[in-house]
Amino acid sequence: MEDKINLATKLATFSEYFSPRTVAQLNNLDVMVVKAKGEFVWHKHDETDDFFLVLKGSITIQMRDGNVTLGPGEVFVVPKGVEHCPVAEEEAHILLIEPTNTPNTGNPETAATRRVV
Repeated sequence: MEDKINLATKLATFSEYFSPRTVAQLNNLDVMVVKAKGEFVWHKHDETDDFFLVLKGSITIQMRDGNVTLGPGEVFVVPKGVEHCPVAEEEAHILLIEPTNTPNTGNPETAATRRVV
């Protein structure tokens, strides 16, 4: 049996923003942590919803139809095909769950390289 996963410890291993790190996998899904600060790119995922759980700080998920602001312990799922842009005024820590190999920008050519921590 593998050791339990401490998300704060995993988040402490990197400093880059909007560069998700996979901490676990289940059922062809990646469980990832990411640090966010500033504005990410507008993008969408045509094949999958986008799950956000804020662990620390706050983020606003901008969408063309309105914004959703999340604080610690809050979850939001962006439906597949909906264009969105996460924004964090101060550093925020987020847990993401999405199908393995989903490009974080919605485009494989501009996506961050998937890393496992």
